[in-house]
Amino acid sequence: MSPLKSILVHVDSSPHCPARLALAHQLAEAHDSTVTALFAPTPVDLQFPFGVSPGLEVTTMANALESKRRDLARKHVDAALNAGLTRLQWAELPREQGLIGFTRAAMVADLVLMGQHDPGLGAAQDVPADYVEWTLNDCGRPVLVVPYTLQHVAPMRIALVAWKPCREAARALNASLPLLQHADEVHVAMWDDSQMPQTATDAGPLQAYLQNHGISAQLHQHGPATPELGDHLLSMAADLDAGLLVMGCYGHARIREWVTGGVTRTVMSSMTLPVLMSH
Repeated sequence: MSPLKSILVHVDSSPHCPARLALAHQLAEAHDSTVTALFAPTPVDLQFPFGVSPGLEVTTMANALESKRRDLARKHVDAALNAGLTRLQWAELPREQGLIGFTRAAMVADLVLMGQHDPGLGAAQDVPADYVEWTLNDCGRPVLVVPYTLQHVAPMRIALVAWKPCREAARALNASLPLLQHADEVHVAMWDDSQMPQTATDAGPLQAYLQNHGISAQLHQHGPATPELGDHLLSMAADLDAGLLVMGCYGHARIREWVTGGVTRTVMSSMTLPVLMSH
């Protein structure tokens, strides 16, 4: 029996939302899960705190924009339901709860689906550019980030796991086990930790751990990590025709800013396949 019983997917007014819903439903079918499609936008006055001035006219325009965003998000979910994605359940948060409300909902979900930031949409987005990073930092749950380039949702038959002996990678690997168990091929790319280089014998316990969970993996050992590691991961995923990348999320939050590590930043901005991350 799969431990993925509750899936939370962030829905918004963007044109990329239908692919996110389709992937969430596909996973729910595979794992016999329920899917909550949660609309949790950032209020316009908070999204542009220095770009608007108070006043009745501005408030009226902001309310109209927020209402339009909500209606578009609801249309995405209704269209998915009409297309047979019956495991979806619509839910929405009051406008004032925003990011905090979504994070709290994520804390009690087995898996969270969110969309990659699309810089091409500019100011027409419902949430801040670092919405995914903030959620990852605070919710304590695995997040499957769906690239905005994804149009056709296919089963994730080939998976690539980025591994190094650290907390973030271990959490991501553990969270991905239900997905890896459904994959036809699993590849693990291993890089050295800066403080303790890995040897050939280090692969044994990792391989045994996966085998104990019914996963046969092919391990690819590399040397020390380089600044180009993020690009290497995405290139390797493309070469393998992988449908899923699993990796730890490296970075930390400070006031009004998320500071990412170089690998996380590269993958977040350039991903072409769904990426499961854990912080």
